[in-house]
Amino acid sequence: MDLRSNLVYIIRLLQTSVKGKFLNLALKSNEMEKVDLILKEYKNACHDSLIPILQEIQEAEGFLSETAIVEVGNHLHLPTSKIYGVATFYNQFRFQPKGKYNIQVCRGTACHVLGSSTVLNELEKYLKIKAGQTSRDNLFSIEVVACIGACGLAPVIAINGEFHAKVTVDSLKEIVESYRNREELS
Repeated sequence: MDLRSNLVYIIRLLQTSVKGKFLNLALKSNEMEKVDLILKEYKNACHDSLIPILQEIQEAEGFLSETAIVEVGNHLHLPTSKIYGVATFYNQFRFQPKGKYNIQVCRGTACHVLGSSTVLNELEKYLKIKAGQTSRDNLFSIEVVACIGACGLAPVIAINGEFHAKVTVDSLKEIVESYRNREELS
């Protein structure tokens, strides 16, 4: 759940099939209210609206929660497996919220040639998460991007839009710790 709301929500999903329709018994949070508002905009939608709906939900929530996927399935009369299949096909969709500090690792040609794969591997080891995941403390997430557009700074990472140039294994740890220290000071 979203820690920024300072509320703890426990969501339990119970799905049963009744004549092809899914019943979703869930404790609704503020985030689900956003999903409901989006689905109201697509009142008579069909499966052609699936991707725009998922995009809007991710924009509003920051990721696609299991509950949101179930709600979309109910709304469009599609099985959740179909929705999940579509969402996992496109790398634009996330199934976990981003960390407070989203680390983008460039894998463009210049960065690749100058060692971005080593940077990515070390970052994953250091934070104990893989690309596409968020740390347990919700502080960091890793995202691999095709090209950041800063080839002259290669290898480069961006943390919440702040660029860090010519990153090495040693400088990477210093960079991450500087963000961790910001948290300790606040």
